[in-house]
Amino acid sequence: MSVKAKYQPVLDLGQKLNIKDGDVSEENGVLKIKGQASTQYEKNLLWDKIKEIGGQSPSDIKANITVADESVYARHTVKSGESLSKIAKHYYGDPMKYKQIFEANTDQLKNPDLIHPDQVLVIPNL
Repeated sequence: MSVKAKYQPVLDLGQKLNIKDGDVSEENGVLKIKGQASTQYEKNLLWDKIKEIGGQSPSDIKANITVADESVYARHTVKSGESLSKIAKHYYGDPMKYKQIFEANTDQLKNPDLIHPDQVLVIPNL
């Protein structure tokens, strides 16, 4: 199996996330990828996928992924049925961090219990 085929799920995820300025090459059995993720969260998703396939320190891939907007961890479009605690659990693994999301969005949220579908929330760096 070629190294590119091995890491195809990473390349597919990059396309799904709309990674900008993407470039992929293979040299001496090492896959080299580069590109720009919109947020740190998207970069982390790519690295998680790389580690899932190649282990904690894969030697057959070199990734240079930059982040376009380092001022936020992510931006999240609210879907029906979501709450700030559910969103906090998704991004941080801790539903109690909803308070930090609320604080980062007081320009559009007045009550942490009232969010609406299609609102775009800032998920802050913690």
